[in-house]
Amino acid sequence: MLKLAVIGKDVSKSDSGRMHTFILRGLGRDCSYELMSSPAEDFDTNAKKLLAEYDAFNVTIPYKLDIIPYLERTEGDAVTFGAVNTVKGGIGYNTDGAGFSLMLKNNGIDPAGRKVLVLGAGGAGRSVIKKLLDARAEVYLYDLKKENAREVCREFAGAKLLEKVAPSPYYAIVNVTGVGMHKTEGLSPVGGDVLAECEVAVDLIYYPRKSEFLRIAESLGKKIVNGEGMLFYQAYYADCIYLGRAPSDAEAKALFEKYQEERQ
Repeated sequence: MLKLAVIGKDVSKSDSGRMHTFILRGLGRDCSYELMSSPAEDFDTNAKKLLAEYDAFNVTIPYKLDIIPYLERTEGDAVTFGAVNTVKGGIGYNTDGAGFSLMLKNNGIDPAGRKVLVLGAGGAGRSVIKKLLDARAEVYLYDLKKENAREVCREFAGAKLLEKVAPSPYYAIVNVTGVGMHKTEGLSPVGGDVLAECEVAVDLIYYPRKSEFLRIAESLGKKIVNGEGMLFYQAYYADCIYLGRAPSDAEAKALFEKYQEERQ
């Protein structure tokens, strides 16, 4: 049985354990999966414990960059994004971008040649921006931490920095800020005036299932997508890394559909 975990500031309401257990069972393996909420002052101790005592683990907000100094190296998208969400054998990987891309594909969202506004320039934001640019979207970025946003735009040529958010005919608006969950539940990073101009609203938040950001967008008749699909798909890609097997997008989609059926 694989001994797995996820570490983040507050993962008490995370679906990661249920998803990884479901996926691995579908792939013929059993696992134990711990939800490790860690305040910043305990991160050093917990990171070392995970590396020493667990077969593999996942990393979420706000530690996707903080974990890197503890690792032997990073590979693949983790190198490109400068952020890690999956660790096995002291090596850091990032499956966020792949999960995001598959979520868009399976929801019929094609950003090619269209304007997309990304709210948030953190670890997940970097993954989202790179995959949108790879899909030939016209990407605009806004973050309250202006220097973070400038750094991301310098790193990923093609992303355009916004000093403020104003109504504009975006094809899609993607919320990667985390505003709308935990202590900010009931809040939205933008108002109806901005969302009224878009066609699609995507929120990486999955708890609550319908954030205030998505609720406003839906009330305006917009297509909405929460982050559950991305979470599931990035978990699937991570589990394939854990098992050393090649991923299949068709298999991932079939597993997610079965997961949703059983959850209802």
